[in-house]
Amino acid sequence: MSRLGLFLALSRTPHALLDMTTPCLAALLWLGEFPPIKVVLIGLLTVFAGYSAVYALNDLIDYRSDKKKIEEGLFGDTEGYLDGAMVRHPVAQGLLKFREGLGWTLGWALVAVVGAFILNPACVMIFIGGCLLEAVYCLMWRLSWTRTIVSGGVKTSGAIAAVYAVDPEPSFGLLLVLFLWLFFWEIGGQNIPNDWEDVERDKFLQAKTVPVRFGPEISSLLVMCCLVTTLIMSGVLLWATPFPLNWPFVVIVFMVGIYLLILPAYQLYRTKDRQKAINLFNKASYYPPALFLAVAIRYLL
Repeated sequence: MSRLGLFLALSRTPHALLDMTTPCLAALLWLGEFPPIKVVLIGLLTVFAGYSAVYALNDLIDYRSDKKKIEEGLFGDTEGYLDGAMVRHPVAQGLLKFREGLGWTLGWALVAVVGAFILNPACVMIFIGGCLLEAVYCLMWRLSWTRTIVSGGVKTSGAIAAVYAVDPEPSFGLLLVLFLWLFFWEIGGQNIPNDWEDVERDKFLQAKTVPVRFGPEISSLLVMCCLVTTLIMSGVLLWATPFPLNWPFVVIVFMVGIYLLILPAYQLYRTKDRQKAINLFNKASYYPPALFLAVAIRYLL
């Protein structure tokens, strides 16, 4: 089990399980009802495999830079950090061999490709595109802060694939709304706060991230703008979706966004404190699961 734990840590499984609710939420909102049980079962396996492969791929591509951080003693302070719930970067720490991590990654990628093909061959192309974007994102670490834009594309790919799994010919306009909603959530609630947690290490290693390039004032303002946009786009999505709505449900959705996104973003903007960035990252990670739970309960009622 300890060996299995290392492989699960490579895929950041606690975070991956939270992220799995994003495509589930997208499919439910898109259809206005739960998909057929066959689609649900194949979809859950495919989504788990896809996120496990992509997160592990991130660690494998970043292997050398993560190893450098570890050698310099820069990975000690991760208290209260969601991605530190398990061992961080087990391959870079020498707890797993690189070829073992590669085998784990390719194995889950194969499962994801097979599952995606069964659901809709278009999902295979979206998964491959997401993997390529993840590789580009990692390789841009020392090149440009615009890598954060690439991260938005990576995180939306799961939800976009879920839509194609339940609707072979989705509406482009509604798909764009879904993309923008998750795109700004990823940048403001995940990517910039995550890089903020790493800012001192990144400065030491001359990385190019938003917090390093623009500093705390502009970075915190970008976070706030992105998450306010996320809240607005969630309203547009709810208005456009075929999912049955009522005012109490809409209020709940907006309150979830305010509690998990806007309030911690404001605390970060006010204090510019690293711990507040970690707090925002953690809370924003629960935004899709909280909304999925609310939507599922609304549907069942």
